[in-house]
Amino acid sequence: MAPPAPPFAALWASPFRPFCALGVAYGIALMAVWVAVAAGVVPGAPEALAGRDWHGHEMLFGFAGAIVCAIALTALPGWAGTPEIRGAPLAGLTGLWLVARLAYWWRDALPAWAATAGAIAPWVALIALLAPQLARVANRAYLLLLLVLGGLLAGDALYLSGRAAAGVAVALHALVLLFALAAGVFTPVFTGNHLRATGRGGQPPFLRPLEAAATGVIVLLALVDLTHAPATWRAAVAFAAFAIHAARLLRWRGWRVLDTPLLWTLHAGYAWLTASFLLLALGDLGVAGAQRAWLHAFTVGALGSAMIGLTTRVALRHTGRPLVLPRAAVAAHVLVQVAAFARVGGALTGGGDGWVVTAGAAWVAAFALYLALFGPILVRPSLPRVVVGPLDADSRPGPRRGRS
Repeated sequence: MAPPAPPFAALWASPFRPFCALGVAYGIALMAVWVAVAAGVVPGAPEALAGRDWHGHEMLFGFAGAIVCAIALTALPGWAGTPEIRGAPLAGLTGLWLVARLAYWWRDALPAWAATAGAIAPWVALIALLAPQLARVANRAYLLLLLVLGGLLAGDALYLSGRAAAGVAVALHALVLLFALAAGVFTPVFTGNHLRATGRGGQPPFLRPLEAAATGVIVLLALVDLTHAPATWRAAVAFAAFAIHAARLLRWRGWRVLDTPLLWTLHAGYAWLTASFLLLALGDLGVAGAQRAWLHAFTVGALGSAMIGLTTRVALRHTGRPLVLPRAAVAAHVLVQVAAFARVGGALTGGGDGWVVTAGAAWVAAFALYLALFGPILVRPSLPRVVVGPLDADSRPGPRRGRS
């Protein structure tokens, strides 16, 4: 008789499990504290919590970084054919993410080199692990993931060296690129599957010039921004990004899947990305509030939508469950949109902390619902995988290696 599995053994079966569980729990805690401070519920808050820097850093590198690990490391084996990371290596990566969180919060008590080394450790490990794997993949586009991870590494290092604004800017551009790359694959593929299965069409044909332009304009925008080019230059590139990505989004026909929350939330996220480019351009041209609003359109709207949608999808699909959402999960998807509209609306209208509290409360409620519904799934063994219909299958370029 085989010995019983140790407690939470299933947690190390696939990357989405620990990184979704810990990342979402950490994000909820961060946002709850942020809302409490903004609402004045924590009078005389410690200096470490009174400023805004911790919120920006940890929501990007902590929360978003964990979800990036969860989605990328879970998707790569099926889409790119790389080996799946599990067991002790996965536990080690998770441990490095936890070390990075401690390095940030204890940075004032640590030597500068130790705080920086701890903060960038997960990015260094991921690049070292994935670089040789992706170098063997025929589709060279996957190498762009290394550029994204390099951006997160550089951003974290810049931040810990005292250049917080530059570090956040580099990380943001890296995440914008990753979002456009990932959403540009997942959204049309999953939408096409649904439309074919329901007799409403299929996936639009791949247009290489448009896809190349969508990536290239994001790289150009990052270069213009990070080199501090004139605002009119950045506005011109941002307008171009808006036009190119709007064309990309319209080709995916998201209005045909409004009956499917797992799909419309991905389209909504890409719409927020497209809107963020427009807001950035308008802000550079002097439109009041738009300069602040573009950041929230991307982080709360685009990233929030994609993360609630993809973490829900992997929690169901990769544990052998059908892609059917309970009502509470649908409410979570809607609450992310409420949070995005409140945060962007507050920035555009010059609203005060009330907008921040409303947005933050909706965001916390959304991800708390996710954790309550799917947290237990993440720490339990998978069910036998059964494809009961076309809507339960994802179209991918190669067979999945391993089980999760």
